[in-house]
Amino acid sequence: MKIFVACGAAAGIAAAFNAPVAGALFSVEIILGDFGVAQFSPIVIASVMATVVSRHFLGDFPAFTVPKYELISPLELIPYAVLGLLAGLVALMFIKTLYRLEDFFEELKINAIIKTMIGGLLVGLIGVFVPHIYGVGYKTMNLALLGQLPWLMMLALIFLKLLATSLSLGSGGSGGIFAPSLFMGTMTGGFFGALVHQLFPAYSASSGAYSLVGMGAVVAGATHAPITAILIIFELTNDYKIILPLMISTIIATLLTTHLKKESIYTLKLIRRGIDLFRGREINLLRSLKVSEVVRENPVIIPLDLNFKSLLELVVNSPHSQFFVVDRNSRLVGSISIQEVRQALLDQEALTDLLIALDLVKPDIPRVGLNLPQRCYRHLQPGTGETESEPGNIQFGEIAGQNPNC
Repeated sequence: MKIFVACGAAAGIAAAFNAPVAGALFSVEIILGDFGVAQFSPIVIASVMATVVSRHFLGDFPAFTVPKYELISPLELIPYAVLGLLAGLVALMFIKTLYRLEDFFEELKINAIIKTMIGGLLVGLIGVFVPHIYGVGYKTMNLALLGQLPWLMMLALIFLKLLATSLSLGSGGSGGIFAPSLFMGTMTGGFFGALVHQLFPAYSASSGAYSLVGMGAVVAGATHAPITAILIIFELTNDYKIILPLMISTIIATLLTTHLKKESIYTLKLIRRGIDLFRGREINLLRSLKVSEVVRENPVIIPLDLNFKSLLELVVNSPHSQFFVVDRNSRLVGSISIQEVRQALLDQEALTDLLIALDLVKPDIPRVGLNLPQRCYRHLQPGTGETESEPGNIQFGEIAGQNPNC
């Protein structure tokens, strides 16, 4: 199911933005978090097929047409690093505003349709005065990339687009956050670039170059996916010369947002619904291990009546932390750990000759066989005597290996 969802997301991004590589990496980096061949292969195929279909009907051209920008001076990396910080702050503001408005509308005790109508009305009121916030905003973004928008307008559009998107989605409207992130990043970079170029015209590119870098930086900060952000800007523009400032800005934006906000704008919604995409990743790793590969073949075995003084000497001289207690028939009774021994040290002088291993034994320890079939495993609840069918987990009481059928 998760791989199919990732395939759909990759295909959607690839087709919408004519960016097959970025679409594939978007799904792997954000949804799966796993670059294994088995997971990556179907995602790549889905991304390629979606791009082929999209290009057949829409044509093969980049989503944005921008002049050829380049790094004017190595010193220009300093303002690009500052842009990364600003982009990270805009991404954080977007995440917090979106979910606060979502909570606000959720708490309203009115019909869901009315909530969506209120959200639509508010977005419409903003659009009456500033129509640039409508839709994906390709036309407005192209103006910013060409340096044809005043810096004050770009500054205002950052907050207006953020508010309009949050109102639309928070009130129950349907839509994405990828394109709005591109829009806000473009305006953030354009606004900052206009100021930098005005202050240092000889050492900086025009505002359009900063719009291009800011576009990727805000996407990276909001999604916590810098590789996807870098590649999608490259594919959207087919311009490689801006790659160095793009890399430094996106990484700084990602570092800032991941430090201040653990979840991305995508995963936070799932976490709020109790869905953790990356939970159990360590379980998947453990599935490749067998008990026979990690078992200790020479455990320390002690009798039930071993006195505490002898046990203490054994603990001091042994590198092990767990000691297994057996009865006269060599059947496992339980185990003693260093923790139990440490607790008894307080009464060492008075009880050295009175304490025996049985007094410290912990009976409820898991037991597993080395090469038992799945049907042989049983789970016994400690102290109840009731069994459940739970493969791979045997608790103290009955060892499945004693079953003659196993």
